This record gives sequence, C-alpha cells and structure tokens, in this order.
Amino acid sequence: MSWAAVLAGPAPGAASPATSGAQRWIASWAASPQQALPGSPGSVPDLSGRTLRQRVRLSAGGAQLRLRLSNEFGARPLLIGAVTVAAALDAGAVRADSVRKVSFAGQTSVLIPPGAPVLSDPVRFDTRPGQELTISLYCPAEAKAVTLHEEGLSTAVISPPGDFTASALVESATTTTTRLLASAVLVPAAAQAVGIVALGDSITDGTRSSVDADRRWPDVLARRFAAQGRVAGIANEGISGNRLLADGAGASALARLDRDVLALPGVTHVIVLEGINDIGWPGAKWGERFLEDPANAPSADELIAAYRQIIARVHARGAKVIGATLTPFEDTDLPGYYSPAKEQVRAAVNRWIRAGGEFDGVIDFDAAIRDPAHPARALPRFISDDHIHPSDAGYEAMGQAVALELFR
Repeated sequence: MSWAAVLAGPAPGAASPATSGAQRWIASWAASPQQALPGSPGSVPDLSGRTLRQRVRLSAGGAQLRLRLSNEFGARPLLIGAVTVAAALDAGAVRADSVRKVSFAGQTSVLIPPGAPVLSDPVRFDTRPGQELTISLYCPAEAKAVTLHEEGLSTAVISPPGDFTASALVESATTTTTRLLASAVLVPAAAQAVGIVALGDSITDGTRSSVDADRRWPDVLARRFAAQGRVAGIANEGISGNRLLADGAGASALARLDRDVLALPGVTHVIVLEGINDIGWPGAKWGERFLEDPANAPSADELIAAYRQIIARVHARGAKVIGATLTPFEDTDLPGYYSPAKEQVRAAVNRWIRAGGEFDGVIDFDAAIRDPAHPARALPRFISDDHIHPSDAGYEAMGQAVALELFR
C-alpha cells in the first residue's frame, strides 16, 4: 500500500489552504529543532503507534492558529496519522469541547519528508495570550528517531499504543520533558503586532528554571506585553549549549539563523543573547575530553564579526536586532569553562554591545543580575548552583530588564 492510500479525508471545518495566503502571521510559540543524540539527556522515546500529547504556552492569541511540525533531522519520511489542538487542563487532559482536528492541505494525515518541516492549514481556534495549548500527535508507523528540542521544561505524555488525539484524557505509558515534533505555533496578527525572536543558548532556553512553570526570561517578557495589552508573538529559539561561530549543541547561530529566525513569518525584532559558550568551551572539560580545543578560543573581534553578520542578515529582511549583554559566569562548576582571560573577552564583547552603536537597541542582562561588588559573578539570589545559569529569580530579573519601548 502506498502512503497516499493511508491519508484520511479533509478535516471538518478546516480552512481552505487556498484562501489563507493573504493573512499576516506571527509565531506565538517556538522551539528550535535539534537532532537526537544517542545517550543524551534528550534521548527520544519511541512514538511508533502511539499518541504524543504536549503543551505549549502561547505569547499571542487569535481566532486561528497553524502548527509547524518538523522532521528536519529525521533520516526517513515520518507519517503523522492525526493531529489535534485543544485547551490544556494538565499534562494528559484537555477540555473535551475544545478539541479540533488539524489538517495539512486538506488532509488529516501528513507524510513529512526527511529534512523537512510541514505547515498546517489554519485551524479555527480562539486563543488568548498566556493560554496553554495542547498539541496531540499520533504516529501510526515507525517513529523512533524524531526531531526534538531537548530542553523542553514541560511534561509531555506518551500514550499506550493507539490514536488518542481526540480523547479528553490520555493515560501515560511514559512522560518526557523533551519537545518532540512541534517547532512553532503561528497566529494571525494585526498590523501593529510585533513578532520577536529570542536567539540564544541555554540562558534563553531556560536551563535550571522550574519545569512546568514557564519561568524563562522570554516567558517573563511575554507576560509583560500581555499585561500592557500589547500584541507580541515571542518565539524562543534558544538551544542549550549553542554557540555563535561553531556547531555544538545544534548548529551555530550563524548556521541556523535562516531556519530559526528568518523563515518565521512576521518577524519585526530579533534579540541576540549568544557567545558565552564560544568563550567558555575552549579548554573546558566534560569528563576527560575538552568541549573545544583550547587553541580554538575566539577573540572578542571574532565574536563581534559574528554579531555584525547577524545584524546585516536580519536588517536585509527588514527587521531590527537588539543586542543583549553576556551574563556573569565566574565560579561555574564546569572545569576550565571560566578563566580571568575569558572574563576579559566577555567584558570586551559587552562594551561593544553597549557602546558600539550597531544594534538597534541594547538589553543589559549583565547589569540586571551581576553582583555590583564582584561584577564577574551574579548575585547569589539570581544564579543557580552551577554559577552560570540563572535561578527562577534571575530569569525574572532578566525579563524585567527588557525595555518594552525597544519594540516599536
């Protein structure tokens, strides 16, 4: 039997894909696609023949939505047999009357080629800023090495065998906090809405923040926009371990800029918080091996050249770029990650971000959480026990340090 033969008919009530092209869309939620690595903390559970139910918190609402699913790191075609969206109650439960089928070019199933994403048809579904949306996906065929986002920080449920996408409750066979398959939720936007992408590493991804609490600094920023009644779609494209200049945990920021930033619709502003891993990795040891050869330590000028490339490429798409200063990292518990020489590079980069005049605006995250008496360290209440990732209070301070006037 061909794959085409297993595709179901049109979804009831789905918008016609031919009528949706003129609508302006922005990303209300996003998670950057990553490759599953054998033995990593984000090792992928087997979804074959099972239903995955996961929640995302939207930064902007609307009367419709679209899903972006990813097989960008898959080695073979991935069959998605059914997809629904619904209003979340908890990890496995949704409001029964809110369940809506999602279609792809009018079909309720979709075969995603290896290396590709897929965008759904618009779904009529009313959402509001801050709402938790549940996405349920059924994988009827083999789905053992799916595209993921490792630092999900939200509990997802994987069912026993079967299609439970339309069920009010999915009993869990297992759970995971890794994001799987879903990479963006889009909503329609009025002309005055802003579309913000946070491009960064683990400090944008929210490492060491509380699970199931949405305490990352972009989450804080989204709540501040909502409190002011301003429409802002905020896409968190942070990857834990990411770097500006070289691949590491995920492709480098320069390599993934097109996919994770410029390919998103409606982007008006990009916040860049990247570079601390470029500084820290060379000479740092994970067990017995170096994360990066000490000889490959970049200079401040090399990092500044990377920022200039991001600025140029984003400006070419008509969007603004906001530079964020690198946060303190003295006393970090990874051997070799910090040194006084590396601190000098961080300080030089931060001076350029603040005073170089090449970004369209600046967010001083360094000033928001550092210890005024010892600027190479963060204040104890703002840093976790690894001395590089903020605590929940630190992420809150970072989110509050962003001037909303930058996004006009």
